[in-house]
Amino acid sequence: MHPLFEKSDHLSSTAIAAAVEVHRDKGPGLNESIYEWCLLQEFHLRKIPTITQKQVEISCKGFTKEEPVRFDVLLDDSLLIEAKAVERILPVPKAQLLTYMKLLNIPHRSIDQLQCSQADRWNF
Repeated sequence: MHPLFEKSDHLSSTAIAAAVEVHRDKGPGLNESIYEWCLLQEFHLRKIPTITQKQVEISCKGFTKEEPVRFDVLLDDSLLIEAKAVERILPVPKAQLLTYMKLLNIPHRSIDQLQCSQADRWNF
């Protein structure tokens, strides 16, 4: 098991609660960047450390390079969140998220889609 798995697992319920709170406050139909900013504020209020960019070492055939990687939200260096304001998540963003998780060496976990239907019910 990954050493950060328990920490990540504990944060996931807090992240879901924060996402639900943001959606209840803002409602559907906004740009992803607005939801992302609101999520960052929600995590700040909950005193959870967040970053949106991190230097990682990229290696290729014996060569290495430090490169900044941008993502939506990394909670306490253990849970990566990618905000998507879409009806369904396509394979490319899922693959990108898994690649970021590998580069950042954070636990691989199932990718749950948090979406709101017209009836305002949350699906996980």
